[in-house]
Amino acid sequence: MDEFVYSALAAGADGFLLKETDPTEIQRVVHLVASGSAMLSPTAARRLADRYHRTNQPQTITARARIAPLTPRESGVLALLARGDANAEIAQRLGMRESTAKTHVSRILSALQVSNRVQAALLARDAGLTP
Repeated sequence: MDEFVYSALAAGADGFLLKETDPTEIQRVVHLVASGSAMLSPTAARRLADRYHRTNQPQTITARARIAPLTPRESGVLALLARGDANAEIAQRLGMRESTAKTHVSRILSALQVSNRVQAALLARDAGLTP
């Protein structure tokens, strides 16, 4: 559900309700949004607030700053590394040779100033690259 809410808001929606919302409530919310208000279902609002709090923690901000110098390709490799993918899996998913994936991983570890894949994965998680 989270991605539907974020996608809807990113696309410009001013309201989001769950499909099990009572029809009279839907009608009320349509009128509110049409008059310029914004409205989220309580569940969607809670999840949005939780995500905001998670992504605006000091460790998240610091982690984002640390990964900012990575190239888009390195960020993609880091995201797969953080999922637990081995070099061979990273290479297959990104259409590169395993030796190239290994080189990217080495550069990432160096750029992030971490000594192993686990530390890089934790940093990626803190930066919000993984769920």
